[in-house]
Amino acid sequence: MLGLRRDLAAAKAQDPAARSSLEVALLYPGLHAVWLHRVANVLWKRGLRFPARALSQAARWFTGIEIHPGARIGSGLFIDHGMGVVIGETAEVGDDVMMYHGVTLGGTSLSKGKRHPTIGDRVTIGAGAKVLGPIEVGSDSRIGANAVVVRAVPPRSVVVGVPGQILSRREDRAQQPVNGSGGGNGSGSGSDRPRLDLNGGSMPDLIGTSLTALLDRVDRLETTLTGATVGAPRPSSEGVWSAEDFSI
Repeated sequence: MLGLRRDLAAAKAQDPAARSSLEVALLYPGLHAVWLHRVANVLWKRGLRFPARALSQAARWFTGIEIHPGARIGSGLFIDHGMGVVIGETAEVGDDVMMYHGVTLGGTSLSKGKRHPTIGDRVTIGAGAKVLGPIEVGSDSRIGANAVVVRAVPPRSVVVGVPGQILSRREDRAQQPVNGSGGGNGSGSGSDRPRLDLNGGSMPDLIGTSLTALLDRVDRLETTLTGATVGAPRPSSEGVWSAEDFSI
C-alpha cells in the first residue's frame, strides 16, 4: 500500500497540471497502468502466468501502455500521458523514474534471458525515446526525446540523437529537492522528493555544435590561405537560418 501511495505522490509532484490526489488517482492512465502492473507482477511471481498476462493486456487496452508482468518496476514511477509506452519482460526500472509517451524499453535479442534495459533511479526518459537491449542507464540521467539508446549510459549523463550520443554532466541537478528543503527520503510525501531533471529545452545539440566548430575551422583556414574571411552561412542569434523559400 505504501508503494501505491508513493506512485500517487510521484504523479502529483511531477505533473504541474495535477490539481488533487483524487484527480490523479481517478483520471491518470499512467498511474493506472503502474498500479495494474503491480498486481500483475504479483500474479506473475506466484506462477499465475496466464492471469498475469491477461491483466497486463487489459491494462494495455484501457491505458494504451504495455508493461509486461515480468518487468521489475521500482517505487514512484510516473508515466506522463503514457500512450504507446512499452516495457519488456526483463526490463528493470528504478525508483522515481519519469517516462513520457512513446517510450520503449525493448529487446534486441530472441534469447530467453536478460534482453531488456535496466534503468537507474531518478532517470527521465523523453517522448519517443527507445532504450534497447540489456544495457544499463545510470541513475540521475536524462534521455532526450526520440533518442535511440543502444549502449550503456553512465550515471548523471545526458543522451541525445540517433544513435544516442552520451554526454557527462557537470552537476547533479537531479538531487535537488522539489521545495529546496532537503533530499528525498522515500516517504512519498512529495514535498521532499528528489527533483527530476525535466528541462528538455536545454538538451545539447551535438550535431549543431560539431558543424559550428567545423565552420569556424573553415573560416580560419580561408583566412590563412587567402588573407580574407568569406564567412560561412550561420544562423541568427535566435537560431534561425537565412535561406531562399524552397516552397516546402
